[in-house]
Amino acid sequence: MRFGALLGVLLSAACSEQVDQIRNEYRDLTPHEAYFESLRAVGLAETALGAAWSEAASRSLHEAPTVGLPYEEEGFLFAESPGARSYRVELRRGQRLSLDLRLDGERPTRLFLDIYRMQSDSSRAPLPVLSSDSVNGSVDYIASRRASYVVRLQPELLRGGHYSVVLRAEGSMAFPVEGRNTRAILSVFGADRDAGRRSHHGVDIFAPRGTPVLSATPGRVTRVQNTAIGGKVVWVRDSDQPNSVYYAHLDSQAIEAGATVTKGTLLGFVGNTGNARTTSPHLHFGVYRRRDGPVDPYYYLLKPSQNLVGISAPLAHLGEWTRTVNQGIRLRGGPNSRATVVAELEEHTPVRVLGAAGSWYRVRLPDGQAGFVAARLTEAVSEPLRSEVVAEAATMVSGPSDTAPVMEAVEAGTGVSVLGTFGGFLYVQSPGGNTGWIASEPTSFQ
Repeated sequence: MRFGALLGVLLSAACSEQVDQIRNEYRDLTPHEAYFESLRAVGLAETALGAAWSEAASRSLHEAPTVGLPYEEEGFLFAESPGARSYRVELRRGQRLSLDLRLDGERPTRLFLDIYRMQSDSSRAPLPVLSSDSVNGSVDYIASRRASYVVRLQPELLRGGHYSVVLRAEGSMAFPVEGRNTRAILSVFGADRDAGRRSHHGVDIFAPRGTPVLSATPGRVTRVQNTAIGGKVVWVRDSDQPNSVYYAHLDSQAIEAGATVTKGTLLGFVGNTGNARTTSPHLHFGVYRRRDGPVDPYYYLLKPSQNLVGISAPLAHLGEWTRTVNQGIRLRGGPNSRATVVAELEEHTPVRVLGAAGSWYRVRLPDGQAGFVAARLTEAVSEPLRSEVVAEAATMVSGPSDTAPVMEAVEAGTGVSVLGTFGGFLYVQSPGGNTGWIASEPTSFQ
């Protein structure tokens, strides 16, 4: 793409972001935001539980792990501990993000689904592009531009349960040449034309003369013409998106202006009319988006491989505490061995399993840090590592911190089962069956 054209694209993108920012300031509240305002109205937003719910929602947007698509995860949301699950995905303009979502709880639950577009200026708040509070099934979103998007799931306060989610991405339009796919595109958007005096405003899909050209979208035919450049052309106004779709160089047309079409309706046949007379037969396919002009149609059409990696991590540990089996196990920012290393864990570090994806567990450490570990490198905490006898009176607390709430007093001579270690504390089970934390120092053990 020439420098002037590239500069125009960048300026247009910056202007669009400013417009989006202004619209965001005047939009209606999302269901998630309206729910939090209802908590505020009755004084619950200021409680520790309400504040934790709000913090979990905010944190999940900025700590969302980047996942490749398609992606499948099963997990558990805890009613007693407000949380959210989030996923960061990269989408190109025209891609359809599909979600299959289910939450099974003991009681009917409002599950808030929000999709945010992250702005190029990270100091600006993410922009909500899709929001719902009654999702238990399939939801689609078509990306209006290339960007990072974050999908967030969060149940209402004091609700939770087992969830499953599958995310996929593919083109939002049907392929317009019968029997072909994107491998037949041999001239791309933005390629130079007329020795660089202009750029290509579509893609060229090559096929034998007479191959049927089919409508890529539902909509209405607005023009059927014969022009000097496009030759025999058909224009369709897309009824799903704010696009006008252009089919050019047809050998012949098979539709009239004003006709209503669906995906797959016959529009004409591949040819090389207009200024394509010296080239092999092909369809020039263009997408013109309202306010943006010509845009790259490639990702509107791409149907990528949908090889979904099934979950092989044991699901029996969902919602439970496990521990690392040796030292140096890596906590990663995503569910794959190439993801950023967040931390290296000590042997027998307790981790709570929030979800499972592929062969990985999404986990939270006792200090609240989250990430992914390979499931095969963890084990259940049901079998104690060893037994210890408390030599002096101590206290068992709810977390590995000197300021954590006290759960019970432990008298001298009491035997406890050690289940894990973290940050100078032992994760133990008392004779009464309670689990909690005892500081390894200054507590003495026999």
